[in-house]
Amino acid sequence: MVFKRRDRRPAWRVVVEALWPRGGWGRAARYVSHRLNRLPDPPHRIARGIFAGVFTTFTPFYGLHFVCAGLIAWVMRGNILAAMLSTFFGNPLTYVPIGVIALKTGYWLLGMTPEEEHGTLLQKFVLAGDDLWQNFVALFTDAQTDWSRLSIFYHEVFYPYLVGGILPGIVAGMVCYYLSLPLITAYQNRRKGALKAKLAALKKKKAEAGRGPK
Repeated sequence: MVFKRRDRRPAWRVVVEALWPRGGWGRAARYVSHRLNRLPDPPHRIARGIFAGVFTTFTPFYGLHFVCAGLIAWVMRGNILAAMLSTFFGNPLTYVPIGVIALKTGYWLLGMTPEEEHGTLLQKFVLAGDDLWQNFVALFTDAQTDWSRLSIFYHEVFYPYLVGGILPGIVAGMVCYYLSLPLITAYQNRRKGALKAKLAALKKKKAEAGRGPK
């Protein structure tokens, strides 16, 4: 395999590097920024892709953020790769505050108060996962399916998160759009200027070589 790693990493190292990549998140952010600046597309299309990627991180579709960001960027006629790269905005350092903001906004917009008798947020995740597994097992056994805890999770976590993430997602996406647009424009103009200067220097050198000594 061409892209197969030569050094097989143990499972614990994969998890650790997912939470804290080599060189830290600052280095990872600089890498993403560098890749975004060098994308071969007009600045406004790249900026639209950035908006799509950042907005997607405020949705509860974990595991599908790449797909969602790409679809939103396609609808907006933005750069799809920029959208995928910009989902980096959601990472282990930001997912907790993003989730809290989305849920609290959702509860406020829907006029809801989560039922404490159903457990904490973490417990609702665990119980919903257990329900999902038990219902999967029930497909192959005589056990009865029970969707009650998944229903609680949907109504008290997923749906408020989905609704509440729209407004802060748009705000964060617009901020990143208007910050990135002039930066990408300036970078591309500077790069074009450097390429023109280099091309002019090569033409001049070639012309001088063509004249030769007299």
